[in-house]
Amino acid sequence: MTISREMSAAAVSARGVLGEASGAVSAFFAGRLTAAGGFADRAGKADLYYTVFGIQATAALGGALPTGRIAGYLSSFGVGEGLDLLHVSCLARCWASLPGGEPPADLAAAALRRLEACRTPDGGYAQQPGLAAGSAYGCFLALGTYQDLGEDLPDPAGCADCLAALAVGDGAFANDLDLPIGSVPATAAAATVLHHLGRPAPAETPAWLLDQHDPAGGFYAVPLAPEPDLLSTATALHALGLLGADLGGIREPCLRFVRSLRTAGGSFAGHAGDDVPDCEYTFYGLLALGHLAG
Repeated sequence: MTISREMSAAAVSARGVLGEASGAVSAFFAGRLTAAGGFADRAGKADLYYTVFGIQATAALGGALPTGRIAGYLSSFGVGEGLDLLHVSCLARCWASLPGGEPPADLAAAALRRLEACRTPDGGYAQQPGLAAGSAYGCFLALGTYQDLGEDLPDPAGCADCLAALAVGDGAFANDLDLPIGSVPATAAAATVLHHLGRPAPAETPAWLLDQHDPAGGFYAVPLAPEPDLLSTATALHALGLLGADLGGIREPCLRFVRSLRTAGGSFAGHAGDDVPDCEYTFYGLLALGHLAG
């Protein structure tokens, strides 16, 4: 199963936790679909990045997707010329996640050329060409895009070596060499990539991730973060699920934390005090709830 499909499958399980509230969440995503055919960013403008989350969340909640309308929006980007690596990856994922969508015939070749231009000498991937070393997020994007396009990642050993260089001890990973501090999103990304490459994560990784859990609720992004956040909570839970960790001891406080972030409008906030509707964080709310479904 691909990274994208794994996350979508987990989000499906959120429906049982949400119960009747799933209708409000579905309505939120329906309201974020713009006239242009893409899902809106935090400012209300159609954006490829947010469209990924809109497509996956709507499908996970059992909602109907206007495939033709969304496909028209995606087709306006052609094969992604002029897009940065992140948005090329998003374009590939949107097409892969859109039921019945017909991507441009040469999208795969063009997208993979862009990816390979971002390959780094250490065997990993950066988010832009010309860098000396890859990042955990770059490797995550690259592997996910190869999977979404139905292709094998070239040199998986090189990608694993890149991630090994980002390990900072105790099972944690930094996102890049310039800031060698372990973070939950980077560690979750590294653990996910290693899982899909058939490589073991460090034995200490589950314990390090669990150490970032606030007993009262969610996960901190880094050990000294001022408060837990939804992105870190969802990605930590996803990685812990892949690593086979027991979530029993944290399930109830995590459920309370995630539920506390659901707004009256059906969306989820990224953290306490965040009041801007956001497709990304609302998908992460579904992902977290799916892993906490029991």
